Amino acid sequence: MPVQAVAIVVCEGVQALDVAGPMDVFSEANTFLGSADRYETALVAAHRNPLRASNGIRMVADLTFEEAAGGFDVVLVAGTPTPPEAEPEPCLLQWVKELPWRSSLYGSICTGAFVLGYAGLLDDRRVTTHWQDARALAARFPRAKVEPDLIYVRDGRLITAAGVTAGIDLGLALVGQRHGAETALKVAKRLVVVAQRQGGQSQFSPYLTAPADPESPIARIQDHVMANIGDRHTLESLAAVAGMSPRNLARHFGQVTGTTPHEFIERARVDAARMMLEASDRPLKAIAFDCGFGSADRMRIVFSTRLGVTPVQYRASFRRAESEEIAG
Repeated sequence: MPVQAVAIVVCEGVQALDVAGPMDVFSEANTFLGSADRYETALVAAHRNPLRASNGIRMVADLTFEEAAGGFDVVLVAGTPTPPEAEPEPCLLQWVKELPWRSSLYGSICTGAFVLGYAGLLDDRRVTTHWQDARALAARFPRAKVEPDLIYVRDGRLITAAGVTAGIDLGLALVGQRHGAETALKVAKRLVVVAQRQGGQSQFSPYLTAPADPESPIARIQDHVMANIGDRHTLESLAAVAGMSPRNLARHFGQVTGTTPHEFIERARVDAARMMLEASDRPLKAIAFDCGFGSADRMRIVFSTRLGVTPVQYRASFRRAESEEIAG
């Protein structure tokens, strides 16, 4: 196979790991590949002046947009800790708009997806970004099919990854697709990461967000549910807690939280169960009962649907992490 030319688009304030993660994957892969089959990675930016990453590291692009007029096998737009508030600078936007003709595969890491959105490349496509910014991405680009819980998504030639370290997952996936699972596993071992994470972003990130006003009716409901997680909750019982009618509660809850009371309750149950699984060796049946699932089978179904792993697999992943930390 020929050399793979990879371009990573960077800008002022870029998230350093969005850049370094994939670059390290491709660099480590080169140690297992022949010289004619290696990855050649270049940073591309509006200019060659030093750029300051969000953590203070300085980067210098290998090529300007004008110089990077040729084609690449893979182009990834790195993100920043917060999504851009407006369209990116014209030279970046124009260069990104041409990615479908400029590269075989193109995509983003973290909030780099917003740049793709402004370039019109997310319309009617399945994409992801950092879990914290998924709702904003969907609101700003309503034609995009945002998958908030996936580590990375490939939709045809478009590839998008979630936040920060998910760029490593994306890089490993690309190496695995091109050179096989064995090579990807070797690279993962060198980087001391798993070759393929089980589950989605929600197993690594807080799934519940508090309302802005802690004294609001919605905050009272959330506090009530969390304090009584094992109880049965209905729209009517929650409306009584909030002092609202069930219809007004459903409407107001959706406006404030972006979800339904039922969805919140199930997420809260998952969050409570996760903490118990991480912190104790209690039987699954007891955890399921205390968290309001009713049965271990029901908890397994919900975990598999929401996190992509069973409670047993979830607990085992934390046991492995603890063992590796102690051994290290």
